[in-house]
Amino acid sequence: MTETEKKAYMLLKSIIFHYHGLDEDEIQNLNETADELDAHEELEWASEFISEDHMTSFDRAREYLSGVVGDMPKDKRTKYIHLVWKANLIKGYITEMEATAMLQLAHDWNVHEELLKLVRSEN
Repeated sequence: MTETEKKAYMLLKSIIFHYHGLDEDEIQNLNETADELDAHEELEWASEFISEDHMTSFDRAREYLSGVVGDMPKDKRTKYIHLVWKANLIKGYITEMEATAMLQLAHDWNVHEELLKLVRSEN
């Protein structure tokens, strides 16, 4: 994973986890992901990006991610949003707001149908 991809992935995961405020499991998951990807700088950047203005952070992240992720192959775009979907399930559920946010991103990236197929196949 390139540095740009790490930055985008950590922002994607962070922005979804911040939807209702981070809980301990989500913080642990973000730190474990940063450990696995050697992406602590990227996680710190994502946290600063969100804290800059929490109220607009999702819209700003959407714009940023569409620019970065939009250039990636479709299978990679699908993989990243699906990984975040699965990571969000660790707590046992996905809220309607979180699901809507991920579906909006998947739609922005033109992988909406692919994500829905993957999610449905897991149930």
